[in-house]
Amino acid sequence: MLKAKKMNQDEKPAVDSPSDEMKKSEPRINLRRIIKELAVFLRHRLSLEDDNADPADTIEYIKKGVEFKGTNIWILIFAILIASIGLNMNSAAVIIGAMLISPLMGPIMGLGMGVGTNDFALIKKAAKNLGIMVGISVITSTIYFFLTPLSDAQSELLARTTPTIWDVMIALFGGLAGIVAGSRREKSNAIPGVAIATALMPPLCTAGYGIATGNLAYFAGAFYLFTINSVFISLSTIIIVRFLRYPTKSFVDTIREKRVKRWIAIIVVLVTLPSFWIAFNLVKKSVFEREAAIFITENCVFDNAQVISKNITSDGEIKRIELALIGQPIPEETINLLKNKIKQNTRLQDAELIIRQGAIGEKGLDMETVQLMNQNMKSGIIEDLYKRNEEVLQSKDEQIRILENEIYRFRSRELPVTDISAELKAQHEGVQEFTLMRNPVVSMDSLRVDTITFAYVQFKKRPSQSEKERLENWLKARTKSEKLKLVIQVN
Repeated sequence: MLKAKKMNQDEKPAVDSPSDEMKKSEPRINLRRIIKELAVFLRHRLSLEDDNADPADTIEYIKKGVEFKGTNIWILIFAILIASIGLNMNSAAVIIGAMLISPLMGPIMGLGMGVGTNDFALIKKAAKNLGIMVGISVITSTIYFFLTPLSDAQSELLARTTPTIWDVMIALFGGLAGIVAGSRREKSNAIPGVAIATALMPPLCTAGYGIATGNLAYFAGAFYLFTINSVFISLSTIIIVRFLRYPTKSFVDTIREKRVKRWIAIIVVLVTLPSFWIAFNLVKKSVFEREAAIFITENCVFDNAQVISKNITSDGEIKRIELALIGQPIPEETINLLKNKIKQNTRLQDAELIIRQGAIGEKGLDMETVQLMNQNMKSGIIEDLYKRNEEVLQSKDEQIRILENEIYRFRSRELPVTDISAELKAQHEGVQEFTLMRNPVVSMDSLRVDTITFAYVQFKKRPSQSEKERLENWLKARTKSEKLKLVIQVN
């Protein structure tokens, strides 16, 4: 016991080492707190509640856009005619102007608002007015394209005949932007932008073109694009209205409510699925055409023959690479080798290689090659002339640019010595001689060439150090040259 007490008395209290104290003083990173603060920050930044308008005002605002009579009918007809002319002339600016005029967005957003708030009266009114608008639009565009002497399908018109999943995404995000902007206290210009991005008007004009020309494929593709835009703009409106918890009208019949929701889901799925299939085929076609073009560039270069035309076809299961050659016929072994290379390429193995050769001899060219040459000769000659003229113009522009740079360089080296001399004489009466020039200077260590301004001044009597510094600073400012070498001589 005594021994134990002695040992306890001899023991000293434990003292924390400096390293332990540093560890205790180091702040610990609280990950949970950082995540919580980040969530609060994002919630504040992304909140839609700050400038949210009164739901009743927004509903009334959208209801006014659903109205379709009198002025709106005439505006729609004029907008359709403008868009049809723009498609006919292949003018994007005219088409955009028509989309800004069009009142089609109103009933589409009204339909979404009606579904989002369970307002069956609004749903019926919006659906009815939208149907009337679509009918008037298609009839007006059909009459225009039936009467116009220009019947060729331009690129702006063809762009509305093959909708894809990307059009679905544009309509969805455009609709979200439109309803978010429409639900603010201060209305922005987002809704006209949505009308341009989702392009409601041109598809209806293209549908009218399809009817006028008897091309049902154009009609079906364009009307499907309009359906995509309408459905997903309405869906976007439903999503935001439900997200902002707009007051809804209660269903008396819950079975009816479930049936409505089920039909909305079915319509969305049915409208979306074909766009996936079209997009998939479009991507396949693009990949095939790119691979075929690369194959022709890398493998179809011959010593005594030249490819004058190429036609790459990808239409479902039919895939063809057609080449027209002129010059000496290439041997059959070479053609077979090219066909084997195509079969080894996983992206081209289903394609058929067709080579038409036109040897210039006593019999002349075969008719198929002549036809292909006739089809491509005009465009080929024009393209060749354009490229050559463009190269000549670029060459001349380059020469002009080089000469202008040289003139500027030489002018920049010239200094107004006479003017500066007069100014210098007025400031320093003791100056007898003065000259100024810019010359290249080579550093002997690195052989680097630099340009320095040299100033030579001869005084009657030695100037003071302050006068030298003042003179040097003035010359730097007057010549706009930081690298100035001042040489002073006393007579």
